[in-house]
Amino acid sequence: MTELAKKRPEFRNINAFKDLPTYRLPAAGLVSILHRISGVLMFVLMPLIIWMFDTSVSSEISFARFRSAFNTGGTGILLKLIALSLIWAYLHHFIAGVRHVWMDVSHAAVSKQRGMASAKVVLVASLVLTAILGAKLFGLY
Repeated sequence: MTELAKKRPEFRNINAFKDLPTYRLPAAGLVSILHRISGVLMFVLMPLIIWMFDTSVSSEISFARFRSAFNTGGTGILLKLIALSLIWAYLHHFIAGVRHVWMDVSHAAVSKQRGMASAKVVLVASLVLTAILGAKLFGLY
């Protein structure tokens, strides 16, 4: 056996509570996981999205009821937080999808440096746009 073969890493079982919190995922991996999470979130909350759309466009009375539900105490805050999570999910999923299409079309974009840079752009853009739209949702402007 050569010296190199003796120094190969030993693979072991991963302890989810001990190893995973200390694991540092690169930005591209984080974007990939968040892309999947945002897709699942939008799919699971699809009935709520359909209800919100239906309620808001049915009539003036139903729109007023919908609007008052958004502005009423704890229920309103809960609905706004759900809407904010949907805003983030849509923006992140859309921007990450554009990134994936861009990387498929532009073969020069498929490198470690460009992948890392574009992943950071996706994370920052989705969070900044979510903050802007969240401020509008919560009535800050």
